[in-house]
Amino acid sequence: MKKFLYNRFDKNTLLKKVNEDKRERRVVSFYRYVHIKKPLTFRDELYDAFEDLGILGRIYLANEGINAQFSIPLENYETLRTVVDSIPYLKGIYFNDAVEDKKESFIKLAIKVRKKIVADGLDDTQFDPSDVGTHLTPLEFHKTLDEPDVIVVDLRNNYESEVGHFENAILPDVGTFREELPLVEKILENNKDKKILLYCTGGIRCEKASAYLKYKGFEKIHQLQGGIIGYAKAIQDNGLQSKFKGKNFVFDDRLGERITDDVLTVCYTCGKPSDTHRNCANLGCHVLYVQCEECSKKLSGCCSEECKSVVHLPEETQKNLRKTLRIQKYPTHHLTRTIVGK
Repeated sequence: MKKFLYNRFDKNTLLKKVNEDKRERRVVSFYRYVHIKKPLTFRDELYDAFEDLGILGRIYLANEGINAQFSIPLENYETLRTVVDSIPYLKGIYFNDAVEDKKESFIKLAIKVRKKIVADGLDDTQFDPSDVGTHLTPLEFHKTLDEPDVIVVDLRNNYESEVGHFENAILPDVGTFREELPLVEKILENNKDKKILLYCTGGIRCEKASAYLKYKGFEKIHQLQGGIIGYAKAIQDNGLQSKFKGKNFVFDDRLGERITDDVLTVCYTCGKPSDTHRNCANLGCHVLYVQCEECSKKLSGCCSEECKSVVHLPEETQKNLRKTLRIQKYPTHHLTRTIVGK
C-alpha cells in the first residue's frame, strides 16, 4: 500500500485528531547549517521517519541545512534521538526543548524545501557562514550580561521583541530578519571593539548574523546557544531569576510562551496592558497584533469593527471578498504597530 508523504486532512479533522490523542507531547526545535546534497530526496526520507514517530510541526530544508520546530509524543522522545543520530546530516544535533508543551502547538507535519532555511537576504559567497561567533551556554550568557560595557542585541523582529526581551538590549525596529542585519551593522558601527552578545528565539538567526558581523570587522561577537528557549529552560532548571522579561514569541499556534510575569506592551485596540498576540479572524486581513481578551471578545477575534463586520457575512461572501483582496488590499490593515498609548 502506497504511503502518502504529505498531510491529507482539513484543519478541523486535524484539530480533532490532536485533541483525541491523549498522549503527552513535548515541543522541540533544532537546526543545523550543513550541506544537504539532495534536499528533495532527504525531505521524503525525513517525512517517512518523522510521521512514524507521531511528529507534528514545521520543518524547512535547503542545500544549506535544516530548521525544525515540532512536537512529539513524549513516549517517542528517546526513539527520536536514536533516529536523528542515525542520519549523518543530523547526528549529535542539539535538541532545544520548550518551556511549555501545549499539545495544540502543531496540528500537522509539514516538511518543505526552500532556497534558505532562514530568509536572511545575504549573499553567502561573500563571507564564510561557518566562521560564527563564540557560543555561550545559557548560564554563561546569564553571567556575561552583568559585565560592564557589554552590548546586547535582539536579532528578532519588532513584533517578537515588543512582548519580551533581555533587559537593556538593543531592539531593532524591523519586521523581517533581512532588514535587521544592515540596521544592526549601522547601530553598532562605532563599537567594533566591544563585546557584543547576540540572541534570538532558538539560536539559528545568530549563526548567520554572527558570521556576517565578524566578516564586517566586529571583533568580539558572542551568541546565546539555544536562544531564548534554551535560556528559559536553563534558568528554570537552576532556580535563577530570569534577565529575559515577558514572553518569548514562538512561530506555532501558541504564538508565545511566558518566561516571566512582566507584561511589556499594550492592547493595540484599547491601550490596556496586554501581551497576547492574535491573528485577525478575518482571513482577508489576518494581521498579527496584540489584543486583550476583552477586546477580542468584543470584536469577535478581529482587529477592528470593519473586520468584525466581514466575519459575520456568509462564508461565500467572505471568500469572494478575499478574491478581491488579491487585486486590491482590504483597507483594514491599519494596525502596522500603531500602538495606543505609546
